[in-house]
Amino acid sequence: MSPGGRPEALTGRGRPRYGDPPGLAGSVTPFHALAEAPGEKGLPANKGPAEIMYSATTQSISVTVKPIYLDEQSSPTEGHYVWAYQVTIENTGPETVQLLNRYWRITDSMGRVQEVHGAGVVGEQPTLQPGESFEYTSGTPLSTPSGIMVGTYEMEGAGGRRFDVDIPAFSLDSPHQPVQLN
Repeated sequence: MSPGGRPEALTGRGRPRYGDPPGLAGSVTPFHALAEAPGEKGLPANKGPAEIMYSATTQSISVTVKPIYLDEQSSPTEGHYVWAYQVTIENTGPETVQLLNRYWRITDSMGRVQEVHGAGVVGEQPTLQPGESFEYTSGTPLSTPSGIMVGTYEMEGAGGRRFDVDIPAFSLDSPHQPVQLN
């Protein structure tokens, strides 16, 4: 525990690590609402819609995201909804790459947009050898019961070649959103 009684951020390759919530552009503020790694005590099970994973691959870099609604951290009567999202970045290509920067576009159900730019993820700029992966968990609050996130990671490959990797668009759904039949 850190001073003030907050849990320290979890670190380590191959294990989720908690980082900065989107909306704090460029900051590295641990997302303290999540006390343990997924599957351990402290990260509640998703009580909303079924857990869904979203994936995209760009230039042999696969990004998979699993959003989780955090009922225990949310206060719907106060217009406060919170999600964790677990991200796995896997290098399936032949060259070593490093994640340099991130960009997120977060849109709530009222159409309000937040854009977040910053160095690395959860305070790190991981380097991935061929066949390696990096996992982390972060979170985001919204003032509406649903939203959507999408983004890119700026990567650097051999010889300093930079390229963007797509983060798939993923839905932030809670059990408090109105159901619509289309």
